[in-house]
Amino acid sequence: MDTTIKKTKSWLALGDSYTIGERVPLHESFPYQALQLLRQAGINIHAPEIVAKTGWTSDELNDHINQSKFSATYDIVTLLIGVNNQYRGRNWYEFKIEFMYLLQRAVDFAGGKNEQVFVLSIPDWGVTPFAKERDIERIALEIDKYNEQCKLVADELKCHYIDITTSQRRDGNNPDFLAADGLHPGRKEYSRWAKQLAQAIHTNL
Repeated sequence: MDTTIKKTKSWLALGDSYTIGERVPLHESFPYQALQLLRQAGINIHAPEIVAKTGWTSDELNDHINQSKFSATYDIVTLLIGVNNQYRGRNWYEFKIEFMYLLQRAVDFAGGKNEQVFVLSIPDWGVTPFAKERDIERIALEIDKYNEQCKLVADELKCHYIDITTSQRRDGNNPDFLAADGLHPGRKEYSRWAKQLAQAIHTNL
């Protein structure tokens, strides 16, 4: 008889408004939708420990990490950050340095297991109704530059990079895929991210 007790997996989710699911119920956020998919697949996993806040930039997330206490290690670490750096007009090179530091910390949280760290790309808020009076072409170019840096750093540190921006741009102006504020994603969009993330986690656990 197999008496092996499977350890319940732990998950640290680092980010900003996209990670907490601004303007949607918690269970509709992408971490919690991915959680349900993983549990349905038979993976024992705790609810994610979310360290995120609407409006946070990469340096603000890092500052909060410095002031917080964490478990020794986590089985899964996710990171989605950078949109507020772009929104505030920060330089992409400055962001790359901060992002590299954050992602290295994420690897440390994962006990040095790079394959258990997952970066999600930055959504393009320029396609949403919120940005109708903005320079959407400039926003798109800057988001692309930021995501280019995210992928370069993820590749360098041998972490997973998940592109959610492509699908988000397709329906980013569709009310069915948006929260009530016309800026943040809604349940249907987060569902897409959750499926990609859950599949990647399932494959690498």
